[in-house]
Amino acid sequence: MIHAHITDFTHSSSKMAIPHVPLGTQGFQVSKLGFGCMGLSGAYNDPLAEQDGISVIHYAFTQGITFFDTADVYGVNGSNEILVGKALKQLPREKIQLATKFGISRGDAPGFTGVSIKGSPEYVRSCCEASLKRLGVEYIDLYYQHRVDTSVPIEDTVGELKKLVEEGKVKYIGLSEASPDTIRRAHAVHPITAVQIEWSLWTRDIEDEIVPLCRELGIGIVPYSPLGRGFFGGKGILENVPAVSNLTSHPRFQAENLDKNKNIYDKIESLGKKHGCTPAQLALTWVLQQGHDVVPIPGTTKIKNLDQNVGALSVKLSEEELREVSAAVPVDDVAGSRYYNGLDHFSWKFANTPPKV
Repeated sequence: MIHAHITDFTHSSSKMAIPHVPLGTQGFQVSKLGFGCMGLSGAYNDPLAEQDGISVIHYAFTQGITFFDTADVYGVNGSNEILVGKALKQLPREKIQLATKFGISRGDAPGFTGVSIKGSPEYVRSCCEASLKRLGVEYIDLYYQHRVDTSVPIEDTVGELKKLVEEGKVKYIGLSEASPDTIRRAHAVHPITAVQIEWSLWTRDIEDEIVPLCRELGIGIVPYSPLGRGFFGGKGILENVPAVSNLTSHPRFQAENLDKNKNIYDKIESLGKKHGCTPAQLALTWVLQQGHDVVPIPGTTKIKNLDQNVGALSVKLSEEELREVSAAVPVDDVAGSRYYNGLDHFSWKFANTPPKV
């Protein structure tokens, strides 16, 4: 059973108010720290029992997190959306910002074998209707295209999303792992409120083009895996990667690469001590302080980790200190690609392929 009671770190989350910030420029307000729900249904660890997953979501809400992120592809047969829906039924809907996604089809094969990316208008609508039913809600606050279907013009996909907004089934539209050209073309059809993309101390490839473009267009930025898929929390360093975890196939967690990347962890650990916080808190603070338009969504199955994440909001770094933390993790020193072996079709590089029109 989940127990909400551990404070073995310097910056505690107790009685801390999490501010709400604008995400995008269309009026959408979310908690400055979100919660990624994927891990509650497995991926990095064994899935939690349903009631334990619900308890984690409820605890996050009591700590001031109101922005929850899921997707139709998380878990088996939409189980993560079902879990999130059950948790939210016991919370005030008007105080929750609920995000989910469509676009990745797992088919009938186990795991992620036989994955396909889909974005036709018919598929968009059917996915939205199915997600609304699983979540048990009348509308989705933020609906993302999870990965870009390069066989369908983005104008067609976003055109259908626009219709869902007009019908009141969706409030705001987002894209995930999309290229600059795709973002710009999509935004011309209907305002894009947020772009969800991987961003952390060791994944920085969005900084040259994506971040400036989002700021030009007034689009919020939602970094997933802000702790390097748990690396800066000690995954693979202080604790072993579970055998059930998909991190066992991630290049940066492979033995030789992990040995090299341990030097990065050691540097962040040292800087964390300087600032009176854990390595995870320092890494998350670095993301949080990249801008008022940046709302990371770390996920966890453990209350103590959730407390640490909330505690990161009390860590304050000056511009000079932010640069010092950045300099401690030179991008060229990171060993291994951010892409899973054999799953490059999930990546931004794939979405960057010119669409077939």
